[in-house]
Amino acid sequence: MALKAGIVGLPNVGKSTLFNAITNSHVEAANYPFATIDPNSGVVEVNDPRIDKLVSLFHPKKTIKATVEFTDIAGLVKGASKGEGLGNQFLSHIRMCDAICHVVRCFDDNEIIHVENSIDPTRDIETINYELIMADLETVEKRLGKVYTKAHTVKDKESVAECEVLTLIKNNLEQGKVARSITLTEEQELIVRNYNLLSIKPVIYVANVSEDDYANFESNAYYQAVKKIAEAENAEIVAISASIECQLTELSQEDKAEYLNMLGVEKTGLDHLINATYNLLKLKTFFTVGEDEVRAWTFKNGMKAPQCAGIIHTDFEKGFIRAEVYSCEDIFKYKTEKALKEAGKIRLEGKAYQVQDGDCMLIRFNV
Repeated sequence: MALKAGIVGLPNVGKSTLFNAITNSHVEAANYPFATIDPNSGVVEVNDPRIDKLVSLFHPKKTIKATVEFTDIAGLVKGASKGEGLGNQFLSHIRMCDAICHVVRCFDDNEIIHVENSIDPTRDIETINYELIMADLETVEKRLGKVYTKAHTVKDKESVAECEVLTLIKNNLEQGKVARSITLTEEQELIVRNYNLLSIKPVIYVANVSEDDYANFESNAYYQAVKKIAEAENAEIVAISASIECQLTELSQEDKAEYLNMLGVEKTGLDHLINATYNLLKLKTFFTVGEDEVRAWTFKNGMKAPQCAGIIHTDFEKGFIRAEVYSCEDIFKYKTEKALKEAGKIRLEGKAYQVQDGDCMLIRFNV
C-alpha cells in the first residue's frame, strides 16, 4: 500500500531543506516565504535491515524495498483557511496525504528570517492548527446544514448518527481543539472518513534543531515545548537537524556511518521519521521472497492474510486459498527453506490468519 506523508510548517522552518535531504532532491530552498509553491514529491526507500538479510540468503535477481512518498507542501501563514497566502493550495494538498509531518523551527539563526520575527514553537504550532481547525469547521458546518433537517424531521437513523458526530466535532473545533483529539467509536470513525478532515490526520512533529543541539536535543528548550504539545495530543515527535541530513546525502555509505558514529547516533533523521510514521499509522511489513525477487510490502496492523494478499494483487485476495508462512527470524536462524521445513517452522495459514510484522508469505490462490 502506498504511504504518502505531507511535510508542512510555517515558511522558513526548514521544510524544503529537509525534503531535499531525505529525497536527495534539489527543489528550491530559498530564504523567503512561498519558495515552494507547487508541492514537490519524492519517493524514498524504507531502510529495513531485514530485507538486506533476506537478500543475502536468497540472492534474488531483483530487490524491492518498501517506500514512503514525501510531499513538500507550501508554507502556511495566518489566514490560510480564508485563502491568505497560498492557503487554498496548502489545504488541498494536505487532504491527499495519509499523515502530516509538521516541521517546527527549534533553532536560533539571525540569518534566516521568521515570518513572526521570533522563534516560538508553541505559537507556530497553534498557528497551523488554527488554520486546519477553521477549514474543518467550515466543512463540518456545511455538511451539518444539509443533514440536520433530515435528522430532526424524518428521524432517519443514519442521518441522526451523522448529525451527532458532526455536532460533537463542531463543538470541539469551536473550542480550538483539533479533530484528532476527539475519541470516536468505530461507527463514528467510519462516518468521519467521508469528510476528509484536515485536523483529524495523524501528525508527527518534526523538531528541526541546530547541528550543535542534535546530539543532545533533549536539552533544547524549543524541542521540549514541541514535545509537551506532542504528548498532550498523543502524537509522535522526531528531532532532526535538516542541515545535518543534507550533509549526509553527500557522503558514501561508509562515510555516512562514520559521521553518524561521530555524532553519537545510530540512525539518520530520515530513518527515525519513517519509523515514527509507521508507528503513527500502525503499519507493518511482510515479505515475499525467492530467487526472482525479494520484496517488502506495507500493511495495516490487524489485516488478515487475504487482505495482505490483495496488496500484492487483487486476484490474490479474490481467489485466496491459503498462505505458506514463516518468520524472518526463523529464516535468519535456519538459513534455508529446506531447513525450515525440516524444523517444522513453515505454517499453512487460512483466511482468518492475522499477518504479523516480519512474516514471509507465499500465497496460494485460484481465480
